[in-house]
Amino acid sequence: MKQKKKFFNVKLFYRRTALVIYDIISIIAASYLALLIRYNFEMNEIPDYFIDPISSFLPFGIVLTLLVLYFFRMYSSLWAYAGESELQNLVISSVLSTAIYAVGLQFFRVEGKQAEPISYYFMYLFILITLIFVSRFSYRFLRSLKHRSQNKNNAISVMIIGAGEAANAIVKEIVNSNFSTMVIRCIIDDDPGKAGKFIQGIKVVGGRDKIIEYADLYEVDEIIMAMPSASRQSISQILDICKETNCKLRSLPGMYQLVNGEVSVSKLRDVEVEDLLGRDPIEVDLDSILDYVQGKTILVTGGGGSIGSEIMRQVAGHNPKRLILVDIYENSAYDIQQELKIKYPELDLVVLIASVRNTNRINWIFKTYKPDIVYHAAAHKHVPLMETSPNEAIKNNVFGTFKTAQAAAMNGVKRFVMISTDKAVNPTNIMGASKRICEMIVQTFNRHYDTEFVAVRFGNVLGSNGSVIPLFKKQIMAGGPVTVTHPDIIRYFMTIPEAVSLVLQAGAYAKGGEIFVLDMGKPVKILDLAKNLIKLSGYRVDEDIKIEFTGLRPGEKLYEELLMDEEGLTETKNKSIFIGKPIELDEDEFFKLLKELKDESKNESSDIRPLVHEIVPTYKYKSDEKN
Repeated sequence: MKQKKKFFNVKLFYRRTALVIYDIISIIAASYLALLIRYNFEMNEIPDYFIDPISSFLPFGIVLTLLVLYFFRMYSSLWAYAGESELQNLVISSVLSTAIYAVGLQFFRVEGKQAEPISYYFMYLFILITLIFVSRFSYRFLRSLKHRSQNKNNAISVMIIGAGEAANAIVKEIVNSNFSTMVIRCIIDDDPGKAGKFIQGIKVVGGRDKIIEYADLYEVDEIIMAMPSASRQSISQILDICKETNCKLRSLPGMYQLVNGEVSVSKLRDVEVEDLLGRDPIEVDLDSILDYVQGKTILVTGGGGSIGSEIMRQVAGHNPKRLILVDIYENSAYDIQQELKIKYPELDLVVLIASVRNTNRINWIFKTYKPDIVYHAAAHKHVPLMETSPNEAIKNNVFGTFKTAQAAAMNGVKRFVMISTDKAVNPTNIMGASKRICEMIVQTFNRHYDTEFVAVRFGNVLGSNGSVIPLFKKQIMAGGPVTVTHPDIIRYFMTIPEAVSLVLQAGAYAKGGEIFVLDMGKPVKILDLAKNLIKLSGYRVDEDIKIEFTGLRPGEKLYEELLMDEEGLTETKNKSIFIGKPIELDEDEFFKLLKELKDESKNESSDIRPLVHEIVPTYKYKSDEKN
């Protein structure tokens, strides 16, 4: 027979009993102390007709007051974490019990004598609130002192930037937590009206011009950015100052954390290098996406990859009729499948394992599911790896695109959007050249089929598979060195959600045959990214973490262009999206060379580059490179 669990908590019983006894003493003390204060502590001056009613009503007053305090949870709150709500309940319960006390005393008045003066009740209320406050909040105060004392010598010294609600929440949690090893030294805020003020005992020492001074004065280890609603430009300017302090930087994810009341130390994240790009997120007209995706069957090739999976996420949020994921790698496909199942349980989601190189499989998928819109993100994208396996780049990128586009055309797909790259412009590597051929394929197909074929071209995507940022982070965690190919190499950068939002909107603008070009802002030096990431991680460049230059990799160039010279630019409604004019080509010659290219790659040609150059005249390569 199972033993019944004991629900009686002895420790809690003793604690609540102690509080009740304390409150009884407090009520008695307040009842008589109020009279003493009223008569300047002259006992002989207090008339008996004031003392007698109080003594007679006191037992009833104690019981009624304890009941009011119980109703307002004065015996069930966690006083170690007491805040505004508990303080509010304390004041209201005290006011209410004082009112009951005042009414009750009237029944015990000495006949023919005046009642207690009004000032007595105000004194009683003040003393009662004070005594109850001391009993409830002293534990939290003593606990906070103990925490600060324990962590004073071995804690992480912290500076907070921002003196708003987010900072208040972070300070509160750090100060009260038994588990935090942080000690907040000071707060920075640009508002002159806040300088010299205190947030829970922590002083606001000044604006951003004081960051370096006080970081040095207090030997700060970490700086927390508590400005979730600040603009990217403002954050970038402050981070430029912070990175000179050699402190590790962390920040709150965003304003929604405040709205949802989720601000906490656990929500802090390391400041990412994209925070230093110095621009606000690109705005996208979500309504235009909704109009052409809603109620449609959408197919995404490479749907498990970094770009493809984000397309899946954003499309899933715009009410498609059915969403189909096609990918050759089952692990990544499984991950995004589980994510979407949890977030969108009503979504008609189909996950298929398939290679775009498999003609029969791709044809079957299109014939079976009849998608309305296709986002073709499947591709080999890693430049150095494709340089050593050029035939694979051609098989997968060029002919995977050809087969997928042909299946789309044969099965009534309304719109086909191919994800391209800035490396397709004047390519110096086989990956870029293969993507340029893909652009030529979709533009050619657009002239012969009802399907609207378009391509979207953008640069490097922060955080995507093969991106330089994850590599830098791993190298920093390992203690360095951080490897940069060339001190002058520059790249355009965009976040994954930004890139995909613009891809979806470009798809909404499509009429067929266009190459959409995304404006990615100013190019960024990779060396600057490496330096900033080292500094934001709390290390000193070339002292703690060294930077080494390894030389340009095969097929890599110093800068990327987004358009070729012969392409013109046409603006769209979104100022971040442009349209490149289609380039005329000899289709007969193009398809003839494609057939040769297919045969050469299938036969594992020892050097396929000359034939690729014949198809893409702007492709430049080193003739002495070996496969």
